[in-house]
Amino acid sequence: MNTKIAILSIGMLVALASPCRAQRIEAKNQVLNVGQVMFRQPVVVEYELHNKSSHDISITNVRTSCGCTTVDYPEGYIHGAADFMVRATYDAKTMGHFEKQIGIYTTDSDQPLMLTLKGIVVDEVVDYTGDYPLTLGDLLVDMNNIEFDDVNQGDRPMAKIHILNNTDQTVQPIVMHTPNYIIAEVSPSKIRPGRSGVALITLDTRKIDDYGLTQTSVYLGRQPGDKVAPNKQIDISAVLLPSFNDLTEKELQQAPHILLSTTTLDLGPFNGKKKLKGEIEIQNVGKSQLDITKLQMFTVGLQVSLNKSKLAPGEYAKLKITAMERDLRLVRSPRVLMITNDPEQPKVVIEVKTE
Repeated sequence: MNTKIAILSIGMLVALASPCRAQRIEAKNQVLNVGQVMFRQPVVVEYELHNKSSHDISITNVRTSCGCTTVDYPEGYIHGAADFMVRATYDAKTMGHFEKQIGIYTTDSDQPLMLTLKGIVVDEVVDYTGDYPLTLGDLLVDMNNIEFDDVNQGDRPMAKIHILNNTDQTVQPIVMHTPNYIIAEVSPSKIRPGRSGVALITLDTRKIDDYGLTQTSVYLGRQPGDKVAPNKQIDISAVLLPSFNDLTEKELQQAPHILLSTTTLDLGPFNGKKKLKGEIEIQNVGKSQLDITKLQMFTVGLQVSLNKSKLAPGEYAKLKITAMERDLRLVRSPRVLMITNDPEQPKVVIEVKTE
């Protein structure tokens, strides 16, 4: 192995990566997150690389974005279609988050393969001390359901899923099938047997098109290329609300206000019936038109109908709710969601109870 340090700014590294001859090597993971690193204790990571060409190549140069990172790489030729390793060492002399760039140059390309090493330097490693009651595939986790409640356009709320590697092999967890409004990152990138990590799930509300309830499922794999399966599923829901921060005091005084006869609809026992029906009365007790812009169900097993979605001041509407016995058997808390233009109640949740 050859060890080399050549320092360039990140901007220069990116500039040098402008298209010329296409890079013929690839990394299994170009970004590695090492999680928490102790202050003044160097951390070593290994990048798994592959020569995807059919002929021999060699590494001609390695450049890093700072002198705190050294890189070991193979000397001599790397055969066509061969796998090889590049080892990077980060000397953790500065507290806080870090993100370092590494450029790998070869005889087969004018542009580098860019690798990233990231993490956080701390003076004390803080481990999660809670339980891992759930299993996702081969991994243990503390939760498999995330609710981003009452968020506004532009918000970027985050949630953590703590992971325990309960296997006898090092794993490289990955969150699969993420929609464009979900950003997922696992730290550290590799988790040794018996060790823990964190999946950080971020909701980008700017990429959600409409107010109300948005639901999706992602999957936690033990390594890149893992297969999607129901036993690896993480359910994610978000309720995006309209914002009324720009309303003046006068506009707030003239706003609509929603009043419901109840927010808990008790339909009683099924007693052999396939369906139960109930009704809720809605009134606009405000001073301008009330708009019910969304009417959604959090779960299966409910059917709803609303006879009027725009209510003038003093006007009434009727919301009919039907509960389906067969579909509600496995539902813990059936609920109905309404999104309105009432600044005080942009979200109304109706709980439906059955026996």
